[in-house]
Amino acid sequence: MNKLLSLLIVMVAFVGTSSAFAQSAKKETFKVYGNCNMCKKRIEKAATVDGVSKAEWNVETKMMTVSLDPAKTSGDAVQQKIAAAGHDTEKAQAADSVYAKLPGCCQYDRKGAAKSAQGHQHHK
Repeated sequence: MNKLLSLLIVMVAFVGTSSAFAQSAKKETFKVYGNCNMCKKRIEKAATVDGVSKAEWNVETKMMTVSLDPAKTSGDAVQQKIAAAGHDTEKAQAADSVYAKLPGCCQYDRKGAAKSAQGHQHHK
């Protein structure tokens, strides 16, 4: 009986801590510019920083969804990391020198991306 009670206590403690993490996780969605599955791999890798438990970019919609721990990182910080890898986002623009190093198939139309990033900065 003591083993059963101990097991029950351990299970309740585990469920309590995992649900506490789930409640602290924040889901954010934002646009990231890119073209193909090579972009997808690069973008998702760049977004997977400490504090991000899930990063998924949709090639068709250009939308990135991340689940993050706001105590460890922010959506803005994730967007900066993605931009550092060469992909413009809603709030961060990649350096021209980094963008230029992307493979040809990954070089997206920057006109729309730049307009979106600049328009967002004016609203601050």
